[in-house]
Parts: sequence; structure tokens; C-alpha cells
Amino acid sequence: MTRHHHDQPPHDHPVTRRALIGGAASSLLMLAAAPGTARASTTGIADGYHHGHGADRASRITKGTTLVHADLHNHTLMSDGRGDPEIAFATMRSAGLDVAALTDHATLMGIRGLSDKDWDRTGELADAADDPGHYTALRGFEWSHPLLGHVNVWYTGKFTDLDESHSMAGLYEWISRHGGLSSFNHPGRQLVRFDDFAYASAMRDRMVALEMFNQRDDFLFDGWADGRTSPLVACLNAGWRTGLTGVTDEHGDDWGLTEGKGRTGLWVAQNTRAGVEEAMRARRFFATRISGLRIDALAGGVRMGGSLPITKGDVKFVVDLDRGDSWQGKPVKLQVLRPGPEAPDVVDVIDTEVGRTTEFTVPLDRADGDWVVIRVSNPKKVNKTPGPHHHPCNDFGIAYTSPWWLSGENTSGPPGSGR
Repeated sequence: MTRHHHDQPPHDHPVTRRALIGGAASSLLMLAAAPGTARASTTGIADGYHHGHGADRASRITKGTTLVHADLHNHTLMSDGRGDPEIAFATMRSAGLDVAALTDHATLMGIRGLSDKDWDRTGELADAADDPGHYTALRGFEWSHPLLGHVNVWYTGKFTDLDESHSMAGLYEWISRHGGLSSFNHPGRQLVRFDDFAYASAMRDRMVALEMFNQRDDFLFDGWADGRTSPLVACLNAGWRTGLTGVTDEHGDDWGLTEGKGRTGLWVAQNTRAGVEEAMRARRFFATRISGLRIDALAGGVRMGGSLPITKGDVKFVVDLDRGDSWQGKPVKLQVLRPGPEAPDVVDVIDTEVGRTTEFTVPLDRADGDWVVIRVSNPKKVNKTPGPHHHPCNDFGIAYTSPWWLSGENTSGPPGSGR
């Protein structure tokens, strides 16, 4: 395959999911042990349409963690999906994913989604698929309000629907009480956008993510054409300390197999439920729509997702970007995003190549806003949901780091931890 094809979705490829799995869960379980899972030293490529491996799992610039690829947002027949939940986890493992979650709708458009029986079944399927150290299977649910928006919730023993939690405040209270972690899903697709991202301090440590890639969409400027602000700017300017994720939000039966829909790269100390939870709390992850991609990034020696102990000054960034041999030398841009009133300001653009470590220095001032994000883009393709005319991010987004926050405090733990 030539280089310019690698960030495009497949078209009329002869390998189908049905051919891959033969319609049998037992075949998937055999595939699950193949290279490309967390047992291998390289990340996996979406096996349904590509062969080979992506980037190495070891960072060039940090130590102590390993890269795993996750898909944290998926649906089945238990809500509005079309796929059999019995084979979902095995399908995602065969696709080269290391962490996977089923998150069926709790309620959808006033129609009940998950039942108590379905919730129990999801837990049983996750427990059966979970392989600590090699593959992490999670149970979650998607709280779905037709106007306010959709929120994924993981790491709870129960679920809640609109009958019980019919407002953002009610949902936040429920999550805080049950100890879960959560995400703002496809931000901007629903009109009210989570009460315009109104900040709730009690959720600071539990609202850990904002979806930037969902299916094939880049949500940086979603709603811009209708006069709304960038969801990224609206969320982070409101005070939320979310990391940034990519998901497939799969409603068919090709969980993880189709290239280009969205994944999350997590840097974990161990590929277990506890290890994934710790990385999510630390916002130690990145959003991508490409399988097999590795990004690790430091700002002033602090890893993405962390707080910079400065209020003003020159900050050195170090970015490790790779996808194995298939993308070696591919030209990309690193765009440094800072707060703007309606769209992110781009304070620097660095030309670089995949397969190398890039260093650059940017002056930052907390008076201009307290967050900074790096976007990786392909300048030869366009953003199908562009923002302001001539904005640098109107090109094709490949990945986003999680933000850093200029706190002026010397903290090394997750936002709000005080460590």
C-alpha cells in the first residue's frame, strides 16, 4: 500500500468481517491470541483490513508505562446496535485492540435501553473476556439525553437512565455517589451540549474525557457552521479537565475492524482494569483515528494530562510520534492549540515527520488561558467540518494529545489529586 493511502478508510476491500470470523465466536477466541494484542511488543493494526503492526509500545521519551490501544464506546443488540454482544469483545481483540468497552444506551429518545438483565449480561461478558496483563474488557453504559447530550460511564456496579437521572446535575450526583469515571460523548451533536458544559466541581476528577474523534468525525469544530463555538474550547474554557479520546461508537458488528473510526492510546503501568482506570484518571492518553499510532508528549518535563508548575514562561515540548514502517517519514504538522473565545488559537505550527522525536519551545502565559493541546494533522487533506476561514486546523486531524494545564502548582498526579 502506498503511503498516501494509510490515513484513508478502506474501499471495497475483499476481506470482510464475516470472512475473518467465520461467524463463530470460537474462531475469534483463537484470533485473540494472535500478535497485535498486548502480548506483542508493537501495537496492532485494524486486522480486518490491514496486515502488519504499528508502532512499538515503548516510548522514546518516558519510562515506566506501556502503550495500549482502546475503544471505550461501543453498542450491541442490547440497545440500538446490530451486533451480537456474545462476540463483541473477541472481535475487538482480534482487531488489535488491547482495551475494549461495551457501553449500550441506558435510555434512547425516551425508549428504555439497557435492562437490569442486560446490564448483568454485559458484566458477565466483560468478565469472561478480561485477560489481565494482556486484554482489558470493561462494562459501561451511555446515558443518553436527546437535547443535553450523551455521557459514557465506566467503573460502576450499577447504571442509571433518564427516569432516575434526567438532568446533568442529577447524572453528576449519581456518578459521584457511585464512584464512576465518565466522558462527554460526540460533543456538539446534541443541541444543548451538556448545559453548555456548565462546570461542576464535584465532577472534576470523574469527568475524565472529551471525545474528539467519534466514528469518522473530528469534533474540533462540530456545530461551527450553525454558529456554535468549538466543543473543545467550550469544554476546557468552562473549567473541565478532560483528556481527549477517539472512539468508534460502533453500532454495527465490525467492532474495531474498520480503519479510521477512532481509538484512544493509553499509557498504562499494567494492562488491567486497575491500570486502565489509573491512566484514565491521570488523563495519560491521546485521541487518534488511526490504529497502531503512538504519541507520547512532554511539556516542561510534564507528561500530557498533567499540570505545569508555571504561570508564564518558555516551555519546551518533546513529542514522540510513530506508526511503524508503514508511516516512516510521513510529513505531518504539530499544531499548538491554546484557548480562544470561540475557536482554539494556534500559537505555533511545527512541520515534522512520523517516526521521529520532535522538540520545540513555545512561550505560554496563563493570562491567555490555562490549557494547551497538541493536534497532529495531515496538511494534504481537509477537515470535513472546518472552523473559521483560513484556520490552521481546517486540515485533516490525525490525533490530539490530552491537555496540559498551567496551574502554577508543582503537581505530578492527575488533575485535582494534589500529588
